[in-house]
Amino acid sequence: MTKFTLMSALALLCGHAAAQMTPIGTWHTIDDETKKPKGEVRISLNAAGTLSGVVEKSLLPMPDEDPLCNLCTDDRKGKPKIGMEIIRGGKKVDGKDVWEDGKILDPSNGKNYSLRLTPVDGGKKMELRGYIGAPILGRTQTWIRVN
Repeated sequence: MTKFTLMSALALLCGHAAAQMTPIGTWHTIDDETKKPKGEVRISLNAAGTLSGVVEKSLLPMPDEDPLCNLCTDDRKGKPKIGMEIIRGGKKVDGKDVWEDGKILDPSNGKNYSLRLTPVDGGKKMELRGYIGAPILGRTQTWIRVN
């Protein structure tokens, strides 16, 4: 009985660790300049089997001067940034802990970028690469897992 209990506990721990190597969850976005949390984004898997990321809240001490995405050029134009879907699409690359083929919107400038998500540090952090054209033509942010 003790062996069974120990094996079950180890299986649960291994399963929990593996489950964390995914972008699904809630993340703190980090400001490039201050290196402090800027917002909270919840990433989930939608009915189409791709990722969807929604801005849950701002963590800025001063509220955004423009709470609407007036620089957006698609269906999100003029919509509130809080509650906005900023990640659309993205599927897991076979055999890797990497999600690609999605888009991310930067609500501060209204631009859409191609997206690559890579959980790192056992899933506690995620490297988010936004780019135009090839991944080499972009920048990477590290987001911190909230849950």
